[in-house]
Amino acid sequence: MTEAGSENMRVEFATSGGFAYFPGLARPVVIEADQLPPEEARKLNDLVAASRFFDQPERVANKMAPGAADYRQHTITINQGGRSHTVIVNEPIEDPTMKQLVGFLEGQAKAARAKARSSPADEK
Repeated sequence: MTEAGSENMRVEFATSGGFAYFPGLARPVVIEADQLPPEEARKLNDLVAASRFFDQPERVANKMAPGAADYRQHTITINQGGRSHTVIVNEPIEDPTMKQLVGFLEGQAKAARAKARSSPADEK
């Protein structure tokens, strides 16, 4: 059973850029809240609410430091309750609530990629 608010939440998360380019990281990962354990679905919902994700501008401006070309860029699209919004966040992430959301999504994406690598493509 899904938590109120997290039902029907679909997140597409992709990371690009950084010091070394890894094509696998640039491929978007889809996270369906109703497929997560209840505690993780609740945390995702709380982080989206705390970051005021749907109120964020399309591109979150951060102070770019020297060497900023080595920083990663995160593209987050969330569809929830008939709303859809995409936000592009560049590192370093200054907003602590957005930083927490990106950290959570990175963990989910890493777990999804690990699961995809460990499951055989052609099970018989």
